[in-house]
Amino acid sequence: MTAKLKRFFGTLITVVIVLIILVFLGPLYIVNEGNQVVVTRMGKIVNTHTEAGLYLKMPFIDTITTYPSLVLSLDGDPKEMPTKENTLIIVDTTSRWRISDPSKFYSNFGTVEGSYTKLSDIVDSSTRKIIAQYRLSEIVRSSNAINDTSNQVTEEESEDAKEIANLINYSSENDQITKGRRELSRLMRDDAAVTLAEYGIDLIDIVPRQVKYTDQLTDSVYSRMIKDRSQVAQAYRSNGEGKKAEWMGKLESEKAKITSEAYRKSEEIKGNADAEAARIYADAYNKDAEFYSFWKSMESYKKTMKANNATYSTGMDYFDYLYSPEGKR
Repeated sequence: MTAKLKRFFGTLITVVIVLIILVFLGPLYIVNEGNQVVVTRMGKIVNTHTEAGLYLKMPFIDTITTYPSLVLSLDGDPKEMPTKENTLIIVDTTSRWRISDPSKFYSNFGTVEGSYTKLSDIVDSSTRKIIAQYRLSEIVRSSNAINDTSNQVTEEESEDAKEIANLINYSSENDQITKGRRELSRLMRDDAAVTLAEYGIDLIDIVPRQVKYTDQLTDSVYSRMIKDRSQVAQAYRSNGEGKKAEWMGKLESEKAKITSEAYRKSEEIKGNADAEAARIYADAYNKDAEFYSFWKSMESYKKTMKANNATYSTGMDYFDYLYSPEGKR
């Protein structure tokens, strides 16, 4: 074997050994779907990759830090917060976020776990800030549908509701929603997103999962609710009694009206009947006056004689048809 050939094989073996060493040292790395990486060299960021694929790095020198590019969630701890009415409530929020700038995120936190404390503090601060500016009703409701009875009741029932509201000295205008729960959640998110953007975080939303009174206020709130409901119940009873009296008055008036009309009609019918009877009697009298007189006498005898036990004189004209031998005068 010549010296030239020996050098060739020696060079080839050296190259193969170097390639093998490079492969074992990992000059290539893969970024999977749903991940993003930060490449650091001697502690300094030299590159970032947010797309999936195969990439090169400097063995021994470059360090690869992998972060998720998917949406992450953060469940906050229940915190006491004051509302605009200075009522302490307990608010429990949940947030969705993702790493939008891996280089900023790495510079500020290093790891995902290391970001939770700061992220939680910023979210809690924005939540407290917004809640302190609005009433409790704004925090737990998203619309005024509960106050809107126009689509649920008739016009008469709506008037009844107004009367009851007046009885309990309540006006729905004092409980109107101007923002609502959804809008307040958006305001919380917008306020916190400005700060978190500086840390390479894109905050998607903040949602209050639970809102409740503190233990110290629960008993007093329940007592107030019982009092309010009792007041509403009494208002309904008073309104019902008023309606009952109103309808009873209408009933009596209608009854008197019907009775009066019925009496008028009965008298009219009786008058017409008497007139018809008089006409018939007159016609009968005109046809045979003697028979008419006889018939009327017989009718009178049937009514009067049964009521008299004894007759002491029959000489009266009244008895002509009863005792006359001819059966007439």
